[in-house]
Amino acid sequence: MLFISPPFGNYIYLPNTMSIKGSYTLEPRYGLIQQILKTFRYSFQYKGWVNKIGLRNKGLEYGIKNYNPCRDIISIAILNKEEIPKIINILPEDTNIELNISCPNVNKCLEHTQLFSFINPKRQWCIIKLSPLADMKLVDRYYKQGFRQFHCSNTIPVKEGGISGASIVPYTSQLLKTIKSKYSDVEIIAGGGIYDIGVYNKYKNLGANHYSISTIFLHPITFSYFIYSFYNDKL
Repeated sequence: MLFISPPFGNYIYLPNTMSIKGSYTLEPRYGLIQQILKTFRYSFQYKGWVNKIGLRNKGLEYGIKNYNPCRDIISIAILNKEEIPKIINILPEDTNIELNISCPNVNKCLEHTQLFSFINPKRQWCIIKLSPLADMKLVDRYYKQGFRQFHCSNTIPVKEGGISGASIVPYTSQLLKTIKSKYSDVEIIAGGGIYDIGVYNKYKNLGANHYSISTIFLHPITFSYFIYSFYNDKL
């Protein structure tokens, strides 16, 4: 399966893909367009795209209202543990979700110990999105809670925000390899730096079950080549 990560997952749908929408917080955090225009740019220093959007969004209730179960996954960012029961109370039991525990742009993004409350057999997808700097102690914690779907990985935190693109490839590769060597029963979505079929094949050979793309959409020709190769590989 191919996943389209935020922010592009909010706007782009492709055949046989899942779009990850959000990330949504319990309450709205306005100013998305302004933050994109203000902070989203290519960094030659880091050789990747940098953003500091800071989880600007219209709120979880908006995400639920516009949710399409056939093609969407709702990404949820929890700012404090007191929000967990409130979110569970308004979230339908069969909604596919990704728990964004690794946003680099909001200091209040915490790694909670109560996330097992979101696990529900009615959900096809209940994903933990990991930081590229995550260690196995964190993965072990969520595995013991019952999570079996992990997304490797979020952007790399730097003082300017979060870096996406080719810089993530070594981090995702190591995380993917380490998790798969310990837990054979997990599903891993590998993402970060997939700009060509070579990176896709690298993740595939390391054991990835699924793949995610995002900033490749900023390069239409590169995207066209990749998606053609990807679908042909799946035939």
